[in-house]
Amino acid sequence: MRIVKNNKLVKRLALIFLALVVVACVIVPIPYYIEEPGETIDLKELITVNDKKDEDKGSFSLTSVGIRRATVFTAIKSKIEPFHEIISADELTGGASDDEYMQIQKFNMETSQNFAIEQALKLANKPYEMKYKGVYVLGVEKNSNFSGKISVGDTVTKADGKTFTSSEDFMKYVKSQKVGQKMKVTYTHDGETKEATEKLIKLPTDKKPGIGITLTDHTEIDSQEKVKVDAGDIGGPSAGLMFTLEIYEQLVDKDLRQGKKIAGTGTINSEGEVGRIGGIDKKVASAAASNNKVFFAPDDEIIKEMKKAQPGIKSNYEEAKAAAKELKTDMKIVPVKTVQDALDYLEKMK
Repeated sequence: MRIVKNNKLVKRLALIFLALVVVACVIVPIPYYIEEPGETIDLKELITVNDKKDEDKGSFSLTSVGIRRATVFTAIKSKIEPFHEIISADELTGGASDDEYMQIQKFNMETSQNFAIEQALKLANKPYEMKYKGVYVLGVEKNSNFSGKISVGDTVTKADGKTFTSSEDFMKYVKSQKVGQKMKVTYTHDGETKEATEKLIKLPTDKKPGIGITLTDHTEIDSQEKVKVDAGDIGGPSAGLMFTLEIYEQLVDKDLRQGKKIAGTGTINSEGEVGRIGGIDKKVASAAASNNKVFFAPDDEIIKEMKKAQPGIKSNYEEAKAAAKELKTDMKIVPVKTVQDALDYLEKMK
């Protein structure tokens, strides 16, 4: 009799254990992420020019890649779901902390908006000035004496009380000093001005003195045209092209879309060149699901070094075409190298 009871108890415990394992597989996160088709967002909702909204028919939309923490269950499921991909935390963030990654994505979005506004103003022949705000911190070396004080996302505005007109001028000044010399650095953190004084280190790259930060220009557009972009929590640089098109349409007050729903992706730089982005297959899937008729894709050049490092690599345009074919969508994939390419296509579009 005891043996029967014990057997029943063992079975119950085994079932409870199995249930716990199943629950863990479904809800407990693992150190991986899943990339999947994200939102396609009508830029009329995000952008106003001179306090006015775009009222024309059709739409210019940005496309995004959805990212979520994986569980064992969702990781296995992603292997069979189309346009889903599992990646490690390091692949996603490049080794940065979650906070640093979000700060970098935020800066990339701000820079994308600045370049988009600049290009739209240029194309519309509107005057503007690019104002230098300081040095934006993209990374801090572990051996930097400023580590723990200056953080990723901060903006360095002065060195020893001196201001500069570019990050290049800033670096020239720092490198003209001596290793081990103390330097007072003024910076803003979360809108608050702070100071830190520490010794300069010898940089491993050129053996010159340095603070030990990865940096870039932090700039802002100054124009009589009031362009407002409310991107919310959206990060990264890949909406640059579509921002430019939406802002330009509002500046010139011309119906570029002819009532069509148009999506796309691609970075934008100060020369109006459209750059390569990641996850374009997922963005094509998102745009197709939102019934867009046209999708602008970067027609980037694949150089020998890229082919050597990643055999089988394709241009964004080729990847987008392959995704559209798999989806069996009639959405037209249009290759663009510059903003002007996109405008030329819109001009001839039927």
